[in-house]
Amino acid sequence: MSQIAERYSNVNDLARTARDGANGHGRPWLDDLRQRALARFTDVGFPNARDEEWRFTNLAPIAKTTFKPGLADAAVSPERVARFGFRAEAAVELVFVNGHYAAALSHLNELPRGLKVLSLAAAVETDANRVQAHLGRYASIQQNPFVALNTGSLGDGAYVHMARGTVLERPIHLLFVSTAQAGVPTVTHPRVLIVAEDGARATIVESYVGAGDDAGGGAGAAYFTNAVTEVVAGPDAVIDHYRLQQEGLGAYHVSTLHVNLDRSADFISHAATLGGALTRNDLNVWLNGEYAHATLNGLVIIGGTQHVDNHTLLRHEKANCPSHELYKHVLDGRASGVFKGKIFVQKDAQKTDSKQGSKSLLLSDDATMNSQPALEIYADDVKCTHGSTIGPVDDDMVFYLRTRGVGLDAARHLLTYAFAADVTRRIRVEPVRRRLEDFMAAQHGLPQDLRITDVGAHDEKAR
Repeated sequence: MSQIAERYSNVNDLARTARDGANGHGRPWLDDLRQRALARFTDVGFPNARDEEWRFTNLAPIAKTTFKPGLADAAVSPERVARFGFRAEAAVELVFVNGHYAAALSHLNELPRGLKVLSLAAAVETDANRVQAHLGRYASIQQNPFVALNTGSLGDGAYVHMARGTVLERPIHLLFVSTAQAGVPTVTHPRVLIVAEDGARATIVESYVGAGDDAGGGAGAAYFTNAVTEVVAGPDAVIDHYRLQQEGLGAYHVSTLHVNLDRSADFISHAATLGGALTRNDLNVWLNGEYAHATLNGLVIIGGTQHVDNHTLLRHEKANCPSHELYKHVLDGRASGVFKGKIFVQKDAQKTDSKQGSKSLLLSDDATMNSQPALEIYADDVKCTHGSTIGPVDDDMVFYLRTRGVGLDAARHLLTYAFAADVTRRIRVEPVRRRLEDFMAAQHGLPQDLRITDVGAHDEKAR
């Protein structure tokens, strides 16, 4: 066992708790998956600064803290859930408290034939063969120690299965609420498995929030969310995926999203990070079928001493696969950000057309940003570009607005809003876009009434 792994004294306790759960009985394959994952994490421990993939993110606050499992029966008020929920705007809304399904807080509306949305624990019992065929097959326990830790402690989570040709008009909302115990740092390991068969189409939103405080106010209690999502898209499937992280400012958040695309599948990702003391997001998209298409949009808005590290990988395995990526970061105070994006083009992936962009706006002299776009290409008939910009608010633009009677805070807000709009106006799910716009307005104490209305026209142009 590595020295860092030894510090994390409750790893075996967490795995034992998961194995003792009801969903572990009678499922040797699941127990074997957990044991192999836990053995892997115990062997390698947490990454450190000598690891190239982690050198800008100090994991000591996580590695040195002894976390206890979050309580499955922790009290969360319906009012709290309603604040972050979609209610009638969602086709179905599953709520998880500390990674465990909370039926009383969820809203299960009538779903179309061919769609299953249920807890992962229930899916292991009712759809075991399909779950076994996909769970743990994509997010690698060998490549990422946090995936190993999540899999080794695998208990509950969300399961979405769309049969062939299923089309869903309203979004599926998966709401993960973390709670903290007084003086006791807690950890949860949410797991999501999404399987879309041929021609299926759906919008899926994952929201991660804290029960005690919101991003943007107060230090908050310490807790750790270690989330893993696996998405499997069959031929011609279309998945519009949203991920909103708005946890408390005392939270640590690590996530891995791994996507596997078959022929002509289309995956659109919208990822927004607002909360957390330390956040690391890994997004890996494998274009494994010809004519598959991926679009990755990301937005980070942080301040104070927050730190956010985004790593993305677009891996082109087959020919004729376009991909587009745009990540925008807004950093204030002494916040720090990292973006490391790679476009990998395999030798058989001819006719690849891939574009990547990272743009960062620094609102203070003390904010820092490290951006590392990268291309790794083994095919000779491709179009691949990448670019990165980092800079402060344009003083001339601020001066222009102020000469027309706009206050300093309002001017900064308008410019920040305009900078983020390239991402926010591509968001088709109204509750998500509204939450981002409200958050930006609240940062400057301004009325929360600035809305974008030309979503459709801009979206068509962007795509």
